Amino acid sequence: MNGPRPAVAPALPGFDDPALVRVDRVGRTYGAGAATIVAVRDVSVAVAPRARVALTGPSGSGKSTLLHMMAGLDTPTSGIVTWPGIDVDATTGLVGIGVVFQGPSLLPALDVTENVCLPLLFRDVSEPEAMVRAGDALARLGIGDLAHALPDELSGGQAQRVAVARVLAAAPRLILADEPTGQLDHRAAALVIGVLLQAADDLGAALIVSTHDPAISRRLPTEWAMRDGRLHGIHGADHEEHR
Repeated sequence: MNGPRPAVAPALPGFDDPALVRVDRVGRTYGAGAATIVAVRDVSVAVAPRARVALTGPSGSGKSTLLHMMAGLDTPTSGIVTWPGIDVDATTGLVGIGVVFQGPSLLPALDVTENVCLPLLFRDVSEPEAMVRAGDALARLGIGDLAHALPDELSGGQAQRVAVARVLAAAPRLILADEPTGQLDHRAAALVIGVLLQAADDLGAALIVSTHDPAISRRLPTEWAMRDGRLHGIHGADHEEHR
């Protein structure tokens, strides 16, 4: 994942570990003049190690844009994002952030296992190890039987679970999930969130899930509420409970 080289930020007051990500007075606009769209307005927040956060708000509130800037996939037009607790590689950029995208993200020419393995191979993980890690991640999500299927043979819900497996196989320190259950029925959604929470526990990773679903947000101890591009409330104390 490419992105700017992270700056080193000091530890958060009151915490033993530095933040994984800091967002300081960040804004993001698109277009110019009458066509200007303000997606994010003056947001400041930090992600503690092992955080469990539900990022809530209506469509168009800026949730996806904020997650993309945290992942280094988009650049603020004002303010700064830094990654004091995330490794950086001179060639590949940020290492240790996994993103589950809202829309389709599988490569159609590769089968399910190859799609899950690909990010690992880019990081010079050996092919046998990548295959094992891919198989484990697919089994955890209950889709091991789809290992050799092509993306166009999958339902939308199955494809989204493969995308989650691809992130889990990489064992990130921070998992950013952008509406990961939007295409799933209730049972499959509960499974995916349960797997994300368990994987974050197993990995010692932080987890941020953007969602419209109150049943999903209730499963995470901290809520960031966004509206009109602004962060209007932070409720909970996940870094205290999940250290």
